[in-house]
Amino acid sequence: MTFVTSRRARGTAVGTAVAAAALALSACAGGASSTTDTTPVDAADLGDLAVQLSWILNEEWSGELIADAEGYYEDAGFSSVNLVPGPSSGIPELLSGTADVSFTDALSVGAAVANEGAPLKVIGATFQKNPFTIASLADGAAIGSPEDMIGKKIGVQDSNRPVFDAFLAVNDIDASDVEIVPVQYDPAPLVTGEVDGLIAFVTSQSVTLEVEGIAVTDLLFADNGLPFVAHVVTATDETIETERERLKAFLAAEIQGWTDAVADPAAGAELAVEEYGADLGLELETSVASAVAQAELLVVSDETVENGLFTISEDLQEQTVSSLISSGFDVTAAELFDMTVLDEVYAEQPDLIAYER
Repeated sequence: MTFVTSRRARGTAVGTAVAAAALALSACAGGASSTTDTTPVDAADLGDLAVQLSWILNEEWSGELIADAEGYYEDAGFSSVNLVPGPSSGIPELLSGTADVSFTDALSVGAAVANEGAPLKVIGATFQKNPFTIASLADGAAIGSPEDMIGKKIGVQDSNRPVFDAFLAVNDIDASDVEIVPVQYDPAPLVTGEVDGLIAFVTSQSVTLEVEGIAVTDLLFADNGLPFVAHVVTATDETIETERERLKAFLAAEIQGWTDAVADPAAGAELAVEEYGADLGLELETSVASAVAQAELLVVSDETVENGLFTISEDLQEQTVSSLISSGFDVTAAELFDMTVLDEVYAEQPDLIAYER
């Protein structure tokens, strides 16, 4: 399914109680619309933009869904923005030219740059902290440390095998020391005991199980040797050089969308459940819980409060690069990141930094 921006969608009503719970970090609530008018006075006709997402159209893309529904892409000057759902790393689409921008994780981009010399750069990051975890049942294997995985059955999706291999490597665990079981993304194999642990998102499968009343133990990659930014905005070197204004316009609209998603996570969840992912069988309670968790745990940090959403500090860049090097990918921050596009956005529209309501 592909969604094309060519209209301003209807507003979405949200529950005050849910919004209030979501604002533990941002202090005050707001609806799915920005209070600061950041629309260019004379938005250029920037044509169509193809955006490859790494996953299905659920609440993980709350900011994108809000930017589409509220017309932020249109206001930025795009005649259409195609949000193409995954699963996909987004890298083949960028290199083939079928996508202008992709959202993926820094590990995948770093591996492509280091191993293949791929002409790609990360120009921003939605998630300041990657959401990967080994989820296990609290009353089962309760995997609380990397060493606890040894001798256990770990469910690993094909697309997540590289990040799992990297997690093993940085923790000095040989792949032969665990039993890797091919699985999909449904947490059912964990519940039924087919696996002891499951690669999951702390804001997705783990939340789903908790909502169902199943206590989960999470072993976060970011807290156990593998910190890196995720949901990174990625483009080719050529696009950065020749389509800079389009990228800046896209990032400005993204900041507006995620501003609203942070202020009111339920708004993005409702859009996912009721419109964009209506054919996916999403549950509103679970989607709202996931949207709240990602806003609080992944999108907002002390550094984004100071510098703005999507920014990646030099320290976080170095942490990401260190994780890549520890995982066997020889890359430098200069080879992986280009933050100058986002720097220009905030220099030209400084009001975008103050996203707290």
